[in-house]
Parts: sequence; C-alpha cells; structure tokens
Amino acid sequence: MKKLFLLDAMALIYRAHFALSKSPRISSKGLNTSASFGFTNTLLEILQKEKPTHIAVGFDLSGPTVRHEQFAEYKAHRQEQPEDITTNIPIIRKIIEGFGIPILQMRGYEADDIIGTVAKIAATRGFQTYMMTSDKDYGQLVDDNIFVYRPAFMGNAAEVLDAEKVKAKFGISHVDQVRDILGLMGDAVDNIPGIPGIGEKTAQKLIAEYGTVENLIANVDQLKGKQQENVRNFAQQGIMSKELATIITDVPVEFDEDKLIYSGPIRELLDPLFEELEFRTMKKRIFGDDASEVESSKSKVQSSPSKTPNKSSKKIDESQMDMFGSPVEIQDTKHKTQDDNQNNVNEEETLNSKLQTLNSRKHSYKAITTPELCHSLVTYLQAQDELCFDTETDSLDALTAKLVGISFAYVAGEAFYIPVPEDPTEAQKIVDIFKPVFENEAITKIGQNIKYDLLVLQNYGVELKGKLFDTMLAHYLIDPDTRHNMDVLAENYLNYTPVSIDELIGKKGKNQGTMRDVDLAAITDYAAEDADVTLQLKNIFAPKIKDLDLEKLLFDVETPLIPVLAQMEREGVRIDSNALGEISGILQKDITELEKVIFEEAGEQFNIASPKQLGEILFDKLKLDPKAKKTKTGQYATGEEILSKMAYEHPIAAHILDIRELQKLKSTYVDALPQLVSPVDGRVHTSYNQAVAATGRLSSTNPNLQNIPIRTDRGKEIRKAFVPRNDDYTILSADYSQIELRIMAEFSKDESMLNAFRNGIDIHTNTASKVFKVAIEEVTSDMRRKAKMVNFGIIYGISAFGLAQRLSIPRKEAAEIIDAYFTEFSTIKAYMDRAINDGREHGFVSTILGRRRYLRDINSANQTLRGFAERNAINAPIQGSAADMIKVAMIQIHHRMKAENLKSKMILQVHDELVFDAHKAELDILKPIVEEIMKTAIPLVVPMEIGLGTGVNWLEAH
Repeated sequence: MKKLFLLDAMALIYRAHFALSKSPRISSKGLNTSASFGFTNTLLEILQKEKPTHIAVGFDLSGPTVRHEQFAEYKAHRQEQPEDITTNIPIIRKIIEGFGIPILQMRGYEADDIIGTVAKIAATRGFQTYMMTSDKDYGQLVDDNIFVYRPAFMGNAAEVLDAEKVKAKFGISHVDQVRDILGLMGDAVDNIPGIPGIGEKTAQKLIAEYGTVENLIANVDQLKGKQQENVRNFAQQGIMSKELATIITDVPVEFDEDKLIYSGPIRELLDPLFEELEFRTMKKRIFGDDASEVESSKSKVQSSPSKTPNKSSKKIDESQMDMFGSPVEIQDTKHKTQDDNQNNVNEEETLNSKLQTLNSRKHSYKAITTPELCHSLVTYLQAQDELCFDTETDSLDALTAKLVGISFAYVAGEAFYIPVPEDPTEAQKIVDIFKPVFENEAITKIGQNIKYDLLVLQNYGVELKGKLFDTMLAHYLIDPDTRHNMDVLAENYLNYTPVSIDELIGKKGKNQGTMRDVDLAAITDYAAEDADVTLQLKNIFAPKIKDLDLEKLLFDVETPLIPVLAQMEREGVRIDSNALGEISGILQKDITELEKVIFEEAGEQFNIASPKQLGEILFDKLKLDPKAKKTKTGQYATGEEILSKMAYEHPIAAHILDIRELQKLKSTYVDALPQLVSPVDGRVHTSYNQAVAATGRLSSTNPNLQNIPIRTDRGKEIRKAFVPRNDDYTILSADYSQIELRIMAEFSKDESMLNAFRNGIDIHTNTASKVFKVAIEEVTSDMRRKAKMVNFGIIYGISAFGLAQRLSIPRKEAAEIIDAYFTEFSTIKAYMDRAINDGREHGFVSTILGRRRYLRDINSANQTLRGFAERNAINAPIQGSAADMIKVAMIQIHHRMKAENLKSKMILQVHDELVFDAHKAELDILKPIVEEIMKTAIPLVVPMEIGLGTGVNWLEAH
C-alpha cells in the first residue's frame, strides 16, 4: 500500500514553539531551538511509527494569496510572527532537506491549498493520504482515502480523523459542510468575519437544519429576532467567508510520485546541522550508537515556574515534556546502583532521549510493613550521611494533613515505603520509630518542597533537624524563570516520567479519591519513586549549585528560611470577621453610588461587568476613542491598560477603574477572608511560596496577602481586620523605608543619594531640588510628587510616555524631567548602562548575594522583548537584593526570638514589611532586636531605615 504523509509545516512549527514558549529549549549559544526540536521530534515520530512510503512538507510563502484578492483584510489581524519562529524556519527547511523530503510551496497559495490538491490527486493514484496538521479546516477534504492526522500532543495520543469522525466533531452530515460551519462562525485568527452573533454551536445547529450557508440565507425569513437580522444583513459576508474557508484543490502543482518517495535521512547533511543545534541525542536516535557524543547539558529543555510549588504540584500538574507523543525508540539508559559505585543517573546520557517510566527503568522499591522491619530500616538510615524522604498524606493542607505513608531513599534506584495506619494511636507509633532519624542533626535531609513534609511531621510532634537540601529550591536558584515541579524536573534532568497521581486516585474533582484508597503495591511504587527521583535530582543539582556559586544563597538563605516560613504558616493571624462585615457593607454602598454616577455619565443603565456592553457604551455611543482596539472576538478591548490611558481625560473611565477596584476588594478579600478562617484556632493561615517569583520575592496563597492594596483608603481598611490573638498581644509592624532606592544608591554609589540617606534628607525632595534646580526649601509639593514618580519609575525603566501618563503631564515635559534626572544623577545612568551591558555579556544579572536573573531576550532583535529584558537587567539586582535582605532578616530574627524564648511570634511578611503578634510585655525587647537586625541583615554603605509601629490592628501599626 502506498502511504503518503503531507505535513502542514507552519501549523506544526507554531505548535512546537508555543508548547515550549514558557519552557524554551535554549542552546549553549543562546539560540531558541524549541520549534526546530519539536518539529524534528514530530517528524521522527511519524517516520518511525507510521512508516510512510511517500512524504512531503507544505510551506506557506510570504506575500498575498488568491484569498487577498477576494478579501483584502484576510489574515490582517494576525499577530506578528514571533522572532524565534522566524529564526527557526530556515533551520527547519534545512532539517527537512536533510531527511530527503521535498517541500511543496507555490506563490499565491497557502500550504492548505497545495496539500489539498496533492491529496486529491494522490487519492486517484492509489494512495492513502494523511494530512498532518492541527488545523480544523482540513476536515473538508477527508474521504475514503484521505485522512487528517493529528499528532500526539501533551500526553494525548495521535488521532486519525476519517469522514465519520469529522462529521461527529462538527455535528454535520457530510464533510463538505465544514466549509459552511466555518463560513458562519468565521475565524478570528485568519480574520474571516463570518456572520455576527453566530458561534460554533449555533452554526452547527443552523447547518444541521438548512444544510448550507446559501440555503440558510434563502430561508432567512424562518429565523427570528437578531439572528434573522444578522443573516439578512451579512448574507454576502457569510458566503464570502465560506469561500475564504474553502481549501483550493486545483492548484497548478506538479505531482511527481517518485519525488515523494521517502528513502531515509542524509547523514552528511544532518550531522553538521544537528551538531550545531546540539541535537546530538537526536542524531543518535536516527543514526544509532555510532553517532557522536550525547547532547550537551547546556541545551536541555527547560520548564516554566509552577504556580503551586507545593507537595501537590508533583501529583497534580500534568507532564509537559511529551509534547509530541511517545518519542522514537532509543538506547536504554543504564540505571546506576550502589553496586555500580555511582549514585546518580548521568544527565547527559539521558537528556532528550526517550522518556523512561517505572516499567522501563531498573529499580528496587520495597514496602516495610512490620515494626520489626521499621526498626531494621532505621538502623540503616541512621548510618547515612544524607537521605531523601517524602510523605504521602490525605490532604494538601499541611497543617491538617494526616500521614498515609513515608518513603525513604539513600541509594539511586532503591527506596522504601512505610504505610502509616489511619488510627491516630497506631500512626503515632510508626512515626515515633522514625523520629530519631528525622531529628538526627548529623543526617542531611533531602526533599522536594520539604516545607510541606516539615509541617506534616510537626503534626506528629517531630522536628526536622539537620542540614536540608530542597530540590525545588535548588532548581529555583539554578533556573528561576522555569517550573520546579518534580514531574517536570524528572523529565528534563532524568529523562523519566513518574507515575501520575491520576492513575492512582483519578483526576482532580469531586470524584477524586485519596491516597488511603490505593492498594499497597501501587502506592509503594508511587511513593518510593518520589523519594528515589528526588534523590537523583539532588545528585544532579548539588554540583550545579556549586558551579554557579549559589551554595551560600541556598544554604544560608533559602534553606534556613524553610522552618521560619513553616512556623509563620502554623501560627497564622487572627481575623476580625465583624470588622470585615462592616467594611463589606461600606464597599457595597460605594459600589452602588459609583454605579449611579457611571450610568449618568453613560446616559443609560448597562451591565458594567460586561466587556461587550461596556465597549459599546464607551466607543460606539460616547466615542471616547475613534481608534479603539478590538479583541479577537470582535469586542472592544476594555482592560485596565486601555481604561487607564483614558482615565485622565474621561471621568467615566476613571470611575469604571474605581468600581472594579472596589469589587475586587470586596470579593477577593473582604468577603473571602472570613471563609478562610480555621475552625481549629480561628486564624487565617496563608502559605508562603519561595519558588515562584523569579526576583526572589516571596509570594503567598490562600489568601494572597502580598496583593492587599495599600495605596487607596478603602484598600488600607482591610488591614483593620488583622488583629492580635488576644488582649495580651499587640500588632507590631516593621517596614523597610525606601529599600529599593537605598539599594540603587548602593549599586550606583551616587554621592547625592548617599548623602541624602546618610543625613536624613527626604530623598524625593532632594531629587526635586536637583532636577528642577531649586534650593531644598523651595521644593513644592508638586515638584516632590513628580520627583517621587521619577525616583521609583527609574528603577523599573520608566519611559517619557509612561511618566507622562502617570503624572498627567505632556510627554515633552516628562522627557525633560527624565533628561534632567540623568544629567544630575549621571552615576545612576552609568549603573543602568552597566547593568544592561553586563546582562548582554553574561546573559544574566545578579543580586548582592549572587541570586541570578537570566535575560534570554537581552540581545533580541525584537525591540519590545529586548526592552523588557533591559528593564529586568536594571531592576532584578535591586528588587532581588531587597528580597534577599528581608529573608536574611527573617532568619536572624527567628533565631534571636527563639534564643530569647520570647512569646511573641512573627506572623506575616508582605513585600518589605514584617508583622509580629507581639506580647505587650516583650515590646521593649522585641523592637530593638527587629530594628537592628533588619538594618544590618546585609551590610551596605547606605544606611537602612526601619519604620516601627504598634497598634490594635495592622492598619494602626503600619
């Protein structure tokens, strides 16, 4: 049988690029090869799995097509092609050439048309043809010998669509009606307009009833209301849209069967190309064991930051590595055991080769089910210098979670699982057996997000002691912009796909089970694998941490912070729900009053929360912006950025922003916080995340306390609800004053700024005096306001346009202020230039303690991407150093409070502020401790100032 595969190049290239857009594959030379790697991986999958006898790749060429002659706006709204795709296209063409595969293209036609034409011709020549694409349009071409082949993606298997599947997918009676569906609903990506008001479901319903667009129009009188009006008024647009969606099948393209025969890759073409791209393991997959050295670890696939880097992240986040289905068969990677005298899996051997699983990799996992065996295991564990452990629990809330089991590993490939009974008394007995191991200070404890395990063990009276190594935090320092979840790390560094939680307890949702429901054999493999994989990751990350000079940051800052955050989470903060209830009522009154104002300004009532209705009011009725932008769905864009630009000139825009802020306050905090109060102690327990913000700052969830607004009066009111635990305590707030400006002065060594900070001169008044060339005493409040905006804006690379918007002044005046600033503060300009140049030279910038921020777009030809990277180069060292400083302060304060045996507790960290539940009798002891440590946490030339305050609630203290 002749089997022809026709690949839609651009569809596959875009798919590969965006699948890895948050986890780009970067070569050691800084080239983003995600699209090339993904495309090649897909191609190999097809060649080796489907074994086509004939193959070709269809490409689009630049320039107008026959469709533009019919509709000039065709594809007019398409976003500019990403720079990395543009760079990869010629590379992919060379790869295709290296496989000896012909490229099909013709000026004036799209790849769809060429592929459609070749497919139809091939069907008459005895071929079975598979059009490989993710584009839904191709469904119209399917017949008995032509199929759509959708490659495997993100864990989903490859899918072949025949006529029946296409009809079922679109809800139609024959495949040609795909054109009618597309003609009615349009296509925002290609700017095919369709008929307004008709989406996919409505299109399916109408075509099911009327058969074609033309017949629908002919029977328009049978429709009702707005739908009848739209079909009548946009009839010709609907017919045109159908024609635009029709794939042309009579392109004057040559069909030479012999040229389409696949005869295999051409080594002399692919060898140097793959070497340059660092696809060395890819080369080995194609040409066998005699291929050259394996791929460099410098070009590993990276992964994006997990939004929830907690213990559940390993168990809930889906694998993203296997984007293109099961990769082709390659050599088996040896598993290292203690007998091999090697304690880690060689990263370079396994990188980007076929992902292994529990069933394909050598391992020895054992369940320890009796007290005698537990004691025996403890003997072995106590003899180790380091060990890895992991806990399995019945809840994601570490403060209330109960143990289901514990796993240990100290040799790669071997691990032990100890089930913990549900009965509390029996469970405690098992935990107590292992308590000496956990509290042995001579043993380094390894874990993935070990804070979770630490908190769970505390529920059983166990304190985790000794040096800690958290693989999540280690990778966070190595590669801060990417994901740090265990599944992704295992795939990227160990070439291994761990067992999915879904296999054990089902998908997340109301029907999901718990780990208690899993049989012993399955949970043993799952849990032991956690410990084994984490141990192997540690063996890879530890030398990387050393090579990158990050050991001090990991072991003196991030790791010691773990127990500090754990204690803060356990302590929680008391919430006054009655106060929140009062605030909620006030906010609702404000919202109602604002609605009335907005309706008066609009001249009618409408749904302010509806982007569609709001857009129509602002831009169709009030005509606030004749050049108003629309979204892909055809509605006006009414986001915060759009409204902010208009707020200075149009009060209704400012009022809409105000009402949104009030609604957010009410729903996100005021009404939500009481629901988060623990029934156990009546406090709210936030969770602090160390491995989310690439800058080094902490984030928090459930609730997110970092985003409580403080710039508006209503936002500040929320802090009233944070109160002491009882009458013996008061709230103490300690806040760094202008920490980022002080660090800017430290980096730049600007004498004017240093002098102002040393002598207690208001920094904004000092700046205004310099910029506006007046004496300090002559600085007006308006001058200071403008100087303050410049001071903070400069850190974030503010432009004249941005400053003009924020100050409501002409852009020319804003530009003059910035120019004057750089003239007077030339050393700051020199620092900014130096930071950008260092970023360009090294690819990263660093904080005072060596925390890195990588800048992969710093040399981009795309001005927007390059500008963003340049701003990060300036700001990341400043913001990151501020983050490091407060972390060091938290650690030192924690230890000092412990040493002094104080009753007071550190309960909150929000940006540059620490909040304490301070025992009133200890205030005279605590305040000087906090102030001195915060000032000297990281010694600088510039003095640090700390604002201290106490009160019956957080607002009063702050």
